[in-house]
Amino acid sequence: MDDLTVVDDAVLLCRVARGDTAAYAQLHARLAPTVLLRLRRRCADPELVADVVQESFTAVWQSAATWDGRGEVAAWVWTIAARRLVDAFRRRAVREGTAHRLRAAERHEATTPSAEAVVIDGLLAGPLQAAIEGLSPQLREVLEATVLDGLSTREAAGVLGIPEGTVKARAFRARAALRRSLSPCQ
Repeated sequence: MDDLTVVDDAVLLCRVARGDTAAYAQLHARLAPTVLLRLRRRCADPELVADVVQESFTAVWQSAATWDGRGEVAAWVWTIAARRLVDAFRRRAVREGTAHRLRAAERHEATTPSAEAVVIDGLLAGPLQAAIEGLSPQLREVLEATVLDGLSTREAAGVLGIPEGTVKARAFRARAALRRSLSPCQ
């Protein structure tokens, strides 16, 4: 049996797609700590983060064959995890909103959204979101890694699989594009 610690992520993922549990274990051991770190920077609830990590790697196991070979495997896995976190926030907001509405209806009170729901709604709507969506995927992923996740240039370079200089250049271009988009003097 070969040493999976020296096999790159792409080869591991291809082996996972064929049902190789040892390759999956190695890929999980290699990528889960970074996914966990990035999720913790976006969510303070450790139970929710643990659930999202588990859901994400289950999805990796189930959909490994769908990876098209473009980009870094770590970025592909992170995209799955980030989407799972957003889904978890939405499910929680619905649960909290439904429970809150039921309590409010019982007491004949108006409902008020949770602080978390207000923050998520604020992040997912408005001119800033439109400006972010207008960025290229490469600029957006650097912005998310360095701003939302709070990663250093070196950490972002490692996670995204690109040189540090590229991270710096893309971050500069992303900020400049956002300034242009959000400037009232256009």
